[in-house]
Amino acid sequence: METNNRLDHALIALRQILRATEISSRALAKQCSLTPSQLILMEVIAKGGPATPTALARSVSLSQATVSALLDKLQQRGLVIRRPDACDRRRISVALTDEGNAILESAPSILQQRFESGFNKMDDWEKSFLVAALERTAMLLDADELDAAPVLDVGAIGQPSK
Repeated sequence: METNNRLDHALIALRQILRATEISSRALAKQCSLTPSQLILMEVIAKGGPATPTALARSVSLSQATVSALLDKLQQRGLVIRRPDACDRRRISVALTDEGNAILESAPSILQQRFESGFNKMDDWEKSFLVAALERTAMLLDADELDAAPVLDVGAIGQPSK
């Protein structure tokens, strides 16, 4: 009986996490028409200034192909601009446009930022315990081998949640 009760609590917690991620993604899509992945990419550009797609991919732990797809969508909306590098014309530099900066300033706090804030307040032993528990959970779901970036998002990366 005790095992079923613990299992129920674990499944409820997992469902709550999934729902929180979905609700946060939908709110961001509704307010700004952005995915969390797009928003995080824009934040990295805003903090670090113009950067190459390769550097951005490293910064957000996404593949270069995924970052290129995200940048294509952001550029189509006029939120970023790609320019040849001043020193090496073969290299492309990505910067936010004025509209991109405005969208970024008006964007709501995303779930990932709330998680990061709470996580950073935890003691080191709590962080280690939580990471170990989450990694074990991923293993239980046969998800530990899935390619994933440190971005809390639902659905395909680069696609607004519906």
